Amino acid sequence: MSLITTFTRTWLTRSFKPFLFENEYDSHLPFGDCDKLGLYVHIPFCKSICTFCPYCKTIYNKELCDKYIDALIQEIRMVGSQYDGKKETTSLYFGGGTPALVADRIGEIIEVINEYFIVAEGVGVELHPDNVTVDTLWKLKAAGVTKISIGIQSFSEKFQTVLGRKQVDPAKLKEALDKVAFETVSMDFIFALPNQTCEDIKSDVDIAFRNGANHVAIYPFIDFSFTKSEVKPMPKKQKKQLLDQTTAYFKQQRYYRDSIWTFSNKKEAKYSSMTRDNFLGFGCSATTLLKNQFKINTFSVDEYCKRINGGELPTSLTIRFSLRQRMVYYLFWTLYSMQLDERTFEQFFGVPLKKMYGFEFWLAQKLGFLTKENNIYSMTTKGAFYYHYYEQFYTLSYIDKMWGIMRNEAFPKYIKI
Repeated sequence: MSLITTFTRTWLTRSFKPFLFENEYDSHLPFGDCDKLGLYVHIPFCKSICTFCPYCKTIYNKELCDKYIDALIQEIRMVGSQYDGKKETTSLYFGGGTPALVADRIGEIIEVINEYFIVAEGVGVELHPDNVTVDTLWKLKAAGVTKISIGIQSFSEKFQTVLGRKQVDPAKLKEALDKVAFETVSMDFIFALPNQTCEDIKSDVDIAFRNGANHVAIYPFIDFSFTKSEVKPMPKKQKKQLLDQTTAYFKQQRYYRDSIWTFSNKKEAKYSSMTRDNFLGFGCSATTLLKNQFKINTFSVDEYCKRINGGELPTSLTIRFSLRQRMVYYLFWTLYSMQLDERTFEQFFGVPLKKMYGFEFWLAQKLGFLTKENNIYSMTTKGAFYYHYYEQFYTLSYIDKMWGIMRNEAFPKYIKI
């Protein structure tokens, strides 16, 4: 456990108690009174496994995949039927794995979602570049998908080789994307690879916007302990310089920045499954965040299906938040969007932000991490880097440990972090 994250947790929660995830859950999930509720569906199947990817995934097998989708639909029904009527939600995102592998059944899943939920801001699906074909795109669009995110990682052959991926042909992407229009076409790239320069990133971004994208995400490479990747992370000083140069380029090009890592050339183009006040997650490894709890489903596809077929939710671990713990989670992921409205914080928690964290936000302004105008805190370029830097400590201290255990144990007794 990093000393930085331990100190931060202790200071911000005003407690020496660690975060405790236990093997229990509520059969009836209290999501009915949650505003700004998002939905997430996890599809864990891939044609091949990328060594650098930390997410819950398994090699695609049609028989197992169909069995899983049947269980997934049942989980949605089990949870959705707990609410009397249709619950309004902000958005629906499909992640993985490679959700487009089940393009033939995406419509079936969305139909079931629509029986219980009203999705106000559209449906997003992640794709592997190989999935960007006219046939697959039409299937997704017909199913109700409005946003897609394509995991490019890099158009550069040298970085694709480093990552163990094959070359992506941008012209083929453009040809398919020109024939099937979506509200948002996002392309994901990995940032801070060995010897990567600003010119490399600029090249990737320029190619993306020339070939069908209106939104890009520049995610930092993180060296998870349980992956088999041999790629080494970039040193801090070099990474800061690269991030500063990249941010300056986006600003120079007048691109819109809607989060720490995402930019667009059209203000209305947005793609983020992360910045939600509350959300319900369906599928193995999917997480659910409610007002006073956070739960995570088992990472095992087989155990997931067994639980659902036995009439039980597939929850593996749950944490019951203290008020301060929930506030820390709220602040961390809200600031990912680069802004925080203190009035919204007070509306959510029923207590002024200044009363709970007035000193911390005053200090953040003095250090040049935040500015404030009309009750809204905005993150500076300097603040964005240190958020980005701290997020990696958070990931390695918390997510790396939890996911590492859950990849090997379907239902751990508890995890203390």
